[in-house]
Amino acid sequence: MDTLKNIFKKAKLWLLVTALAGYGIISYSFVDNYFEVSKNLDIFATLFRELNMYYVDETNPGDLMKKGIDQMLESLDPYTNYIPESDIEDYRYMTTGQYGGIGALIRMHGEKIMVAEPYEGYPAQKSDLRAGDVIIEVNGISTKGKKTDEVSKLLKGTPSTPAKIILEREGEKKPIEKTVIREEIKVKSVSYSGMLNENIGYIKLSGFTENAANEVKEALTELKKNPKFSFLVFDLRGNPGGLLKEAVDIVSLFVDKGNDIVSTKGKIKEWDKVHKAVNPPVDTQTPMAVLINRGSASASEIVSGALQDLDRAVIIGQKSFGKGLVQQTRPLSYNAQLKVTVAKYYIPSGRCIQALDYTHKNEDGSVDKVPDSLITAFKTVKNGRIVYDGAGIAPDITLEPERYSNIAGSLLSKSHVFDYATKYRIDHPTISKAADLKLTDAEYDDFVSFLNDKEYDYTTKSEKLMDDLKKSAEEEKNYEAAKAEYEALKNKLIHSKKEDLKKHKDEIKQLLEEEIASRYFYQKGRLEASLKSDIEVSEAVKVLNDAAKYKTILTTVEKPKHPFHSEKFKEKEKEKTTGQN
Repeated sequence: MDTLKNIFKKAKLWLLVTALAGYGIISYSFVDNYFEVSKNLDIFATLFRELNMYYVDETNPGDLMKKGIDQMLESLDPYTNYIPESDIEDYRYMTTGQYGGIGALIRMHGEKIMVAEPYEGYPAQKSDLRAGDVIIEVNGISTKGKKTDEVSKLLKGTPSTPAKIILEREGEKKPIEKTVIREEIKVKSVSYSGMLNENIGYIKLSGFTENAANEVKEALTELKKNPKFSFLVFDLRGNPGGLLKEAVDIVSLFVDKGNDIVSTKGKIKEWDKVHKAVNPPVDTQTPMAVLINRGSASASEIVSGALQDLDRAVIIGQKSFGKGLVQQTRPLSYNAQLKVTVAKYYIPSGRCIQALDYTHKNEDGSVDKVPDSLITAFKTVKNGRIVYDGAGIAPDITLEPERYSNIAGSLLSKSHVFDYATKYRIDHPTISKAADLKLTDAEYDDFVSFLNDKEYDYTTKSEKLMDDLKKSAEEEKNYEAAKAEYEALKNKLIHSKKEDLKKHKDEIKQLLEEEIASRYFYQKGRLEASLKSDIEVSEAVKVLNDAAKYKTILTTVEKPKHPFHSEKFKEKEKEKTTGQN
């Protein structure tokens, strides 16, 4: 009886798949390769039916279909994705920055769920939830054994509804109960703006969600109220991008009306568009430095690339991510959506910053190196400087990225910096300003004492190589002959945690100051504290204060760096002047 029941269930499923396949065939009837589409849909539907009806174990049709879809899209570019109904809310947050909730970041801390950082001005902060608070219950549901995404779903909800939260807080003997009224949370795209010194302003843009351009405009307008404001550092590091419109509107703030900013070209003609600066600019004269790194992607690359191509700003940092593809969401059945790449975008010089072969990519979708033979030289619009396509925006001034020392990385990953900041906040109810926060040597010694019963060891690269060498020597029966020399070398290379705490004191103090500042002034405080030792910001300040160097960077026309490019570039230039095609 059960077998018959299963056959009927699977037969119903087959009818549904057949109906969907038929719908797909009708929908694609306008496509030239109609037969190929209909044939392969039929094969897929037949396979799906046979698999679900006859496979030896019970299958989950939804999981099978999801895996099939994901694998199919995986063969395309990295940004064409299937979004099931269950993930729509997260996708809406990515594009708008809005969601209903309490307004706080949470994190795993061992087996516990902990508040990582409340958003300033939102329910969590207004209800005095603090970084370091352990969430043990939400609306009567225990968080024990749950992951951050599960607890996040409990905390999110319709605005004006209550979230009853039970917390454990260091220094408090009993659990604390808070009733937090959810609100519509809108995370700002401009996470910080202010003056770096008496004449250099700074704007940090973290995303390109709705209203990002207005936020930049407001921040810029506020900076310009300072009569000494003469230069601007615009920070796009770690900004993953977002809405194309916001990118266009942001560039429009800094260039004359009518300038081409970005064009898109796709298979369907409606996606062939040129986006120009249509709004009156706010500032076309103030010297600018734009900061980018590997985490600057998509809309960040439109902004930095357009400002570079229009010779409007000096770009500083590391090569950007390399995403030059435009996506659109298309509605699917049952409230699912398809985010599909519909076009490539081209910045004013005519170059596309997308890697030409984006099938050979890293896990994050970026491309490390593009063969020289695939790279083409272009000219900037105003001054004719040489710039290249291939993958990402190459800075005018390239700096090595800052990397944590082994000891600092270990202290961060094992949450000791985070935990000490929690302790510091309990011991110091207030501090003056984030920018003025400077740990004394006595306070640093207190941190070192705090680590006495903590585990934070690590293996250096040289130690790992030594271990691998010993293992190989033992396998080859050579170790005993070289044992004395091996042990002597290993003793010279072995690290000392105590010595490393002294050696990297300045770096560790800086990390502590940033984390501690966030306890009092949230994200703004963390950023403000970080600016004191920021190498790329320091370089931007240096360049902006050197008028001759700034002008030289924006006006020097160099020959293409590669002989191959040089010949290719000459040929293209010749075609332009002679009218050849």
